[in-house]
Amino acid sequence: MANDVPDSGSFSEKLQVPEALTFDDVLLRPMESRVEPDDADVSTRVSKNVELNLPVLSAAMDTVTESDMAIGMAREGGIGVLHRNMDVEAMVAEIERVKRADELVIRRENVVTARPTQTVREVDEMMEREGVSGAPVVDDDDVVLGIISGTDIRPYLEVGESDEVREAMTDEVITAEREVTARDALELMYDHKIERVPVVDDEGHLVGLVTMQGILQRREHENAARDDDGRLVCGVAVGPFEAERAAAADEAGADVIFIDCAHAHNLNVLDSAREIKQRVDADVVVGNVGTREAAEAAVDFADGLKVGIGPGSICTTRVVSGAGMPQITAVAEVADVASREGVPVIADGGIRYSGDAIKAIAAGADAVMLGSYFAGTDEAPGRVITMNGKKYKQYRGMGSVGAMKSGGGDRYLKDADDDEEFVPEGVEAATPYKGTLASELHQLVGGMRSGMGYVGAETLPGFKERAEFIRVSSAGQTEGHPHDVMITDEAPNYSPKSE
Repeated sequence: MANDVPDSGSFSEKLQVPEALTFDDVLLRPMESRVEPDDADVSTRVSKNVELNLPVLSAAMDTVTESDMAIGMAREGGIGVLHRNMDVEAMVAEIERVKRADELVIRRENVVTARPTQTVREVDEMMEREGVSGAPVVDDDDVVLGIISGTDIRPYLEVGESDEVREAMTDEVITAEREVTARDALELMYDHKIERVPVVDDEGHLVGLVTMQGILQRREHENAARDDDGRLVCGVAVGPFEAERAAAADEAGADVIFIDCAHAHNLNVLDSAREIKQRVDADVVVGNVGTREAAEAAVDFADGLKVGIGPGSICTTRVVSGAGMPQITAVAEVADVASREGVPVIADGGIRYSGDAIKAIAAGADAVMLGSYFAGTDEAPGRVITMNGKKYKQYRGMGSVGAMKSGGGDRYLKDADDDEEFVPEGVEAATPYKGTLASELHQLVGGMRSGMGYVGAETLPGFKERAEFIRVSSAGQTEGHPHDVMITDEAPNYSPKSE
């Protein structure tokens, strides 16, 4: 019979433990530099095949990222990761909404059209329901016959509500070919004083639509992160065992599928993730991990690794389970393995300031994922509430009881039939209302560029190579924050740690 009793002294040996560090424990060592912060290039990869112009992701949390946030993130050059506390149909609709936003040519299946025999009232109600101000008029063979807009039929000055569309439409239609460019389409619109141009094939069949609004939005967001077809990039989270959901997300056009699990160094999770990777064309990012061994177990098939075991502001994993890894050490351990294989690393959680974000990059991350930082913006789901004269928005961890009841329990490899059976690893809270996403990203990325300037690196790969850390004592941490003063004017990129 095997002796299961450990050798004398083996328990005490467990106390000879390595040290692990997080953001407050280190600072970047200032170095000789000729780099001006505004000249720093922060473009990066979030997975093997998806590039970003900003190294920032919004977290897959139901109080952070739905389609509005994902659109806003991609327009600014980053990427939003849609949460998974929604059914598959809703997820597909959210992905498609992101991919349709800012399209130069709206594809035929997404173009709202009218028939010449419909009544004016029917088309007016249809356009209001679909949120469009005009529609091409097509016959049964999809040949463009005309175009009708709200100005043609409201307020029914020259035609009655029961009249047919053919009597109200503009039948001298200006069209464009499939290969139309934004410049060509804009010239057509200005020359003919129109706001939309149907795109047709050689036989006059409708294949798409270009709108003035779409062109102007693309011009406004020249730094946007786009796929090979010029559409905004989109990430989506799926459960560790949701192969069908992953396939639906892939079919809908998601660029990156994130395996959404709190402990991805679980062999069952890794086996399922490998199967998902084989089924989809999109890149697959595996997470969350926090150790060198976990990275080694996933790096052979993953297109990216997401790092973070319990660092989030609303995460209680470390106090509930007793397990976790301080984030700077976790990122560095995973990056040691992933960088050799060309697999990007995402630091997920624990980032309160822009300085934390650039420290994560210095430790080996290629991008950072934030939740609470963006939860208070206009683009995040949820309404603004006022407490004690200040504005807030709801924010909750995906391990909170509310989020787990909404379908996120298996993220923590748990499930329950009623509230009392849940073992939550997160809390529900309120975060200060912050205004627009664009302003928050401006401050975040601006601070990261400043860090690159202090180190003297123009690109993120160069920064990772050149950056050095120094240890900081508790007195040094105190010294690094405003001290011995009463703050009278709040800065847009700083709030005391107690908030």
